[in-house]
Amino acid sequence: MRPMTCAAASLASNISACRLCAARFAATATGHAPRPVPWFAPGARMLVAGQAPGARVHASGVPFDDASGDRLRDWLGLDRDAFYNRDRVAIVPMAFCFPGYDARGADLPPPPVCRATWHDAVMGALPEIRLRVVVGAHAQLYHLGARGPLTQTVADWREHAPEVFPLPHPSWRNTGWLKKNPWFEAEVLPALRARVNEVMSDD
Repeated sequence: MRPMTCAAASLASNISACRLCAARFAATATGHAPRPVPWFAPGARMLVAGQAPGARVHASGVPFDDASGDRLRDWLGLDRDAFYNRDRVAIVPMAFCFPGYDARGADLPPPPVCRATWHDAVMGALPEIRLRVVVGAHAQLYHLGARGPLTQTVADWREHAPEVFPLPHPSWRNTGWLKKNPWFEAEVLPALRARVNEVMSDD
């Protein structure tokens, strides 16, 4: 096993064992325990950078194992086998655990301590990344320094392509956003799928 492979495996193991947010999660409306979901290998050539696992992913331990994942895979033009091939695709959200819900049932944001503790090391363990798919405002702030409205960040996708594609979250709650912004499906998705195909098929 190569040293980088050993280092990445050790890093993933350490993330899996992380309990930094145990008290934080116990105090949420869901009152759950941490369950980090690391999903990466050093040979990955595409990075999917998202926000945080949802409740279903917390239960299954598989990233994007929900309706949002179905939509994201459609956007990328990938089936489940290709999407979950860690030798090709690294899935690294801004928090590795489900953050829980607040008292109103809304998603809590990813705790900043997760990014501060793990993300620079994870990025350093992924030297072969050629395409970053950056999903949602939290990930766009980290990967692009984007602080403006998400719609504008996504609309400016040509400034970042072909190495980076900023996307809205594929949640079905964003169906209204997609209807208001038809240029996303007409312009961004064809270019994204072409780039994904290029990166995934290039040996």
